[in-house]
Amino acid sequence: MRAIQYAAPRSLDDAIAILQEVGPKARILAGGTDLIVQVGANMRDVDVFVDGKRIPELMELSFDPERGLTLGAAVPCYRIYEDATVRKHYPALVDAASIIGGTGIQGRASVGGNLCNSGPAADSTPALIVCSAVARIAGPEGEREVPVEAFCTGPGRNVLERGELLVSLRLPPPASHTGSRYLRFIPRNEMDIAEVGVGASLTLAQPGGEITAARIALGAVGPTPLFVPDAGAMLVGQMPSEEVFGVAAGIAQGAALPITDIRGTADHRRHLVGVLTRRALRGALERI
Repeated sequence: MRAIQYAAPRSLDDAIAILQEVGPKARILAGGTDLIVQVGANMRDVDVFVDGKRIPELMELSFDPERGLTLGAAVPCYRIYEDATVRKHYPALVDAASIIGGTGIQGRASVGGNLCNSGPAADSTPALIVCSAVARIAGPEGEREVPVEAFCTGPGRNVLERGELLVSLRLPPPASHTGSRYLRFIPRNEMDIAEVGVGASLTLAQPGGEITAARIALGAVGPTPLFVPDAGAMLVGQMPSEEVFGVAAGIAQGAALPITDIRGTADHRRHLVGVLTRRALRGALERI
């Protein structure tokens, strides 16, 4: 047993000062549903918990038609899927937020915390990627932005430097005739970690028209969540069909880097990438 200090800053500057002074042993509590478990299991060495839920910028959830959605790093999942504007414009994000843990977990857990935990099987990260989310990071040297697909650098690792924290995520307003979907496969209902997750978004020139933009992202089949730009690029200019969705799914399978572990074999994961990519594209099209 040892004492762990708790800090509750009410401004970004105060939080950054604590993170810079203490270093890697200070960790932001965006929800704590991963972090507290990891500390309890001696997987992380933490001296100071820094509560992010009292910092206004980390709790912001707002939509502007010109700038899109601002999602604070500590906004709990239930606020995301209960928000009518988010449900309308970013359905893949709602898909992900509504399956992270159970109802009790969703009252605390945040998409920002899920991203900073940087697990390869994170549900929200592929959804953020297909929604073109950009991470706003603040630290001692000022602010910077990083596309979510470049945020994670390895299992449990990301681009945050000493003294930095994720402030919010910005999701641009979707173009007209856009739909998105996130799906995952879990071996049984009691297991809440994806064997494979797939996010997809589609934009059509008009209802029933050709595809003008597409994004596909994968979870649990690499050391980080994977953005597969080649699969999206292949779809642009095509009329949506099962045939072209199958070609895109094959490209996604080729980009996957699965391993065999307790949740599934590498071969089964690769197969699931194909199945779920086709289903996610089909679901995105249905939502347009």
